[in-house]
Amino acid sequence: MVADMRDISVAEAERADTLRARRILAPLLGGASAAPAVRLWNGMTLEFGDGRPRCTLFIHDARVLRELVLTRDPLRLADAYVRGTVDVEGDFADVLALKEHFAALRLPRSTRLALLARAIALPRRGGTAWPGACDRRWEAGGTQVKHSRRRDRQAIAFHYDVSNDFYQLWLDEQMVYSCAYFEQPDESLERAQRNKLDLLCRKLRLTAGERLLDIGCGWGALLCWAATHYGVEAHGVTLSRNQFDYTRRRIAEAGLGERVTVELKDYRDIDAAGRFDKIASVGMFEHVGLRNLPTYFATAHRLLRDGGLFLNHGITHDREGWPDSVGTRFINRYVFPDGELDTVGNVQRAMEQAGFEIWDVEGLRPHYALTLRHWGERLEARRREALGHVSPEIFRVWRLYMAACAHEFAQGGVGVYQILVSKRAKAQPPVPLTRRDLYRERGAGD
Repeated sequence: MVADMRDISVAEAERADTLRARRILAPLLGGASAAPAVRLWNGMTLEFGDGRPRCTLFIHDARVLRELVLTRDPLRLADAYVRGTVDVEGDFADVLALKEHFAALRLPRSTRLALLARAIALPRRGGTAWPGACDRRWEAGGTQVKHSRRRDRQAIAFHYDVSNDFYQLWLDEQMVYSCAYFEQPDESLERAQRNKLDLLCRKLRLTAGERLLDIGCGWGALLCWAATHYGVEAHGVTLSRNQFDYTRRRIAEAGLGERVTVELKDYRDIDAAGRFDKIASVGMFEHVGLRNLPTYFATAHRLLRDGGLFLNHGITHDREGWPDSVGTRFINRYVFPDGELDTVGNVQRAMEQAGFEIWDVEGLRPHYALTLRHWGERLEARRREALGHVSPEIFRVWRLYMAACAHEFAQGGVGVYQILVSKRAKAQPPVPLTRRDLYRERGAGD
């Protein structure tokens, strides 16, 4: 009899919690198009709006919903996903589309107060065991100066030194970790990345015997491509130990040791003034920091010979100054510590102030949305193998980061540009009168 009464009491409490959860979520999700279903910690599933939900949001612990309402901090939802107290079944894009819905949502004061009261009444315990501190959060740096050499090494290691085996699961065969170049939307990732490597070389008008510097050379794809297909002498620098070791092996295996070199070095410490005919930097300047952009571009200017070309390929933001937001905090906490973006206009201004003349600017935003979708699909397809190389938290971070970035590139919140410049001089321009040579029939890389 006592056991029966206890069962009835538990069932009544669960029904009350479910009703409170519905009353919290209905004002938040009721007006959303294609709102996800929500499965609660007690196994009950709630649906909102018209039409069949295309995905399900699993809330494994009542405290997630409680804290989300009480703190009104959307980043708590991302934190909960990384920790595993929230899951998503179905297309992540449908959950991410709620960002625009919540940005436009305006609730009356009476509704907000009611939500707070209902959230306080939710159980303080419930569902899965509450995990401890997340081991993926960026906590390094401390009192170190932001973008000091030591702190930059730690930040780069945090992102890039996760596991070469992990990256190999979902990158292309060339190990290119930047935006691909799709000549057709249905091209394979492998072909699109070869397109991009060759486009970089053509934009730089590389010729045999020239000396190329790749600042932030990643896993060495551009170095080896340029040396193999264009006959240049290529030198790369990276702060990632994993990338450095991989690139050295790659150079040796390709038999390129006499023409390709790599150093584990900060770009600020390169001592080769005027020695390079061409310089490329692909997906690196996002790590430099906005205050350091003058130093970064001044360094490239110092290293480039007169009449040479410098191509900067990097991500930009739609707002100036890397403003504080849920997105920027998530990126800096879990993905790219100390990374900062600015508008393409401000980037060009900084390049001109460093003494560069701009010759070509190309936006590749749709290409990066496609690239990220490829990466996300490849990561999902090899989930089990990925979890053999990294922790579940790291897997979740990359899954969320790729889906969120694909959404942002598709919506225009971020962009990516290739900007080709040379030292400003009263001389014949170092590029042809037209771009016709960029789009000639290709041989190398086909």
